[in-house]
Order: sequence, then C-alpha cells, then structure tokens
Amino acid sequence: MLLNYIWIGFFLVGFIIAIVRTCIGYFISHNPADMHVFETIGVGTFASAKSAFTVALTLGGVITLWMGVMKVGEKAGAINFLSRIISPFFRRLFPEIPDGHPAQGQIVMNFSANMLGLSNAATPMGLKAMESMQELNRDKETASNPMIMFLALNTAGFTLIPVTIMGLRAAKGAANPTDVFIPILIASFCASLIGLIVVAIRQRLFDKYLISWLCAGILFFAGFVWFFRTLPPDIRSEVSTVGSNFILLGIICAFFLAAMIKRVNVFEAFIEGAKDGFATVIRIVPYLVAMIVAIGVFRNCGALDYLVQAFTLLFELMGIDTRFVPALPVAFMKPLSGGGTEGLAIDAMTAYGPDSFVGRLASVIYASADTTFYIVALYFGSVGIKNTRYAIGAGLLADLAGIVCAILVSYMFFT
Repeated sequence: MLLNYIWIGFFLVGFIIAIVRTCIGYFISHNPADMHVFETIGVGTFASAKSAFTVALTLGGVITLWMGVMKVGEKAGAINFLSRIISPFFRRLFPEIPDGHPAQGQIVMNFSANMLGLSNAATPMGLKAMESMQELNRDKETASNPMIMFLALNTAGFTLIPVTIMGLRAAKGAANPTDVFIPILIASFCASLIGLIVVAIRQRLFDKYLISWLCAGILFFAGFVWFFRTLPPDIRSEVSTVGSNFILLGIICAFFLAAMIKRVNVFEAFIEGAKDGFATVIRIVPYLVAMIVAIGVFRNCGALDYLVQAFTLLFELMGIDTRFVPALPVAFMKPLSGGGTEGLAIDAMTAYGPDSFVGRLASVIYASADTTFYIVALYFGSVGIKNTRYAIGAGLLADLAGIVCAILVSYMFFT
C-alpha cells in the first residue's frame, strides 16, 4: 500500500509542479524551459520506459549468471557451511528460543541464504522462522524479543555478494561494475552492527561471549578501513578494484570446487539456477518500468532538482561538503520501497554517470541496507503481529547507520 501512494505521488507532484511552472513561464518569466515543461515530461516518459526495459534486459544477464552460480553454491553446501559458522553466535542473540527448537535452524538458514544473496531461498525460510517464533510467543499480537532481533538484522540486510547493484552498474555502462563491492561490504556491516547493538541493549543480551564476537568483527573491519586509508587514492582504488574481483572470482571457484567434491553436476546445477534468474528478470520488468517512468516524471518536472537544491543549501549553511547530496533521494527511499530505491539509483547513474562520485555513492547506499517497512510488513503480517514495539525504530536506525557509513566510505574510496 505504501508503494502505491509513493508511486501515485510522483505523478501528482510532477503534474502540479508542471502546471505551476507553465503558468510562470507564460505569464511571468517567459522561460522556454518552463513553458514547455509538459513536453519535456511527455518525451521523458517514453525515454524512461525505453531505458527501464533496456536496463532490465542487461540486468538479466548478470542475474542469470549469479543465480546459476548461487544454485551451484547452494547444492555444494554453502548455506550449511555458513550456518555452522554463525550458529554459535546466533544462539546468543536469541536466548529465549530453546535449544533444539526448529526456529534456531530456520533463523540461521535464513541469514546464511541472505548473506549469499539467495533471496528466493531466504524469504521462505524467514517466513517459516517467524511461524516457529510465533509458536513460542505468549502474546500473539505483540512482537516477541526474538522476532524483533530477527527483523532488525533482516532490515540491515548484510549481503556478501550484492548481485543486483553490480548488474545495474553493468547495465548503465560502468567501466568496472564491481568497484563498489568493498564499500558496500563495509556499509552493510555497519548497518547490521548498529541494528544488532540497538536491539541487544534493549534486550540486555550483552555478555562476555557476545562482546568478544562483536569486538572481533569491529576490529576486523576497522583494520580493513585503516588499511585502505593508509593507501594513496589511486592505489586505494586499484586495490579495491582488484580485491573485489579477486573475492568474487574466488567465491565462484570455491563453489565449483565444493560442488565437484560433493559430486554435483556443476553445469546442470548452474543451468537450473540460471533458469530461475531469467524468470526473476521477467517478473521485475513491469516494476522497473513503472518506477523509472514515475521517477522520470518527478525529475523532468524539476521536483527532484528542487529537492536536491534545498538540501545543498542546507548543508552549505552547515559548512558540509555537498557532493553527496544528489544521492540523498536514494537514501530517503531506501526504507520505504525497494523498487523505488532501484529506480532512483538508476536515475542517479543515468544523470551523473555510473562512474561518477554520485553514481557510485547511490550504488553503495542502495546495497547498504534492506527495505525496512516492506520487511516488517511481510514478516510481521505473515503471523498477525500488530504491535511491532521498537522493531521499526531499530530497523530505521540500522538504515541510517548504513547510509551515513556509505557516504563516509564513498568519500574515502572514490574521491
């Protein structure tokens, strides 16, 4: 429902602003850009629809490739491998779930699938985990502590392989679509860490074991960032690019080798997953066209420029560098709509270039967290939870942390 209002709002705001600009153009300024704004919107609408379809077709190749790779990883036991690694840590985060309860395994499997970008496998596991946690819930209409922790970590959306944004960057002609990989990894880790800490404080979960895990993770990523900060900007960019591609190719080879050891037919598994990828692309084309056309109307009427100018002025008055401001619409949309965020990220890459600072920052913001309100509606709605307590607040704080980190890390890597 929220996406419905957002989508309609783009058109209505665009129409109203176009009327105002037309009146100003004919009766006051006589500016041709104002006088012909409806023509600009009309031409832009067809151009946006064509662009959206082209992006979807190019994105299809990338998604098909990685869905095939992920299917190989799934059959090679990658989810079970990750589950064994993170299971001891997750038991500390969900102490109210008894040992041996099905919810434990379902939660771990859900996060393992999410980390590998297997949303088609993660969502059913997540819904099943919510059902299992609801069985333990005393108040069936109020979110329990384990549910809130589960939602906070899901909305943070920590993913090892951000397939979609790399595909979008490739579709928009980025010289190296994977150069945002390491910044995304850092930003999404930060979002997940803040979401976890906020909920853990509210639920009083901290003990020596949990603190040691968190400190280890923080120190690792702090060392990671420190290492890159010590490098000259040109070397930093080169190391980031080479490292990103090395990690991605290493993951592919690891999946293939593990599958061979398990005597999986790698080629057939890849084709099976690739077919699912192609079906996914077919499903997203209408959504992509709808959102990019609506955002095109919003931009071509001048509304997006007015919004950016207002925030630019605000940050200039505060003495803050404003190069990041054109990517802010992506940040504002992120908690509300995945489709809207995707459309705005594509719009930013189209307007400024995929290899520009704004284009790269929009990419990092896009993948720094997940869509809070959609996830809350999906998982809580599936089990009839009406009182979400502080779940939305924790999710939004995780989103904010991811966005702020995305901006800071993008300045470090791309300027």
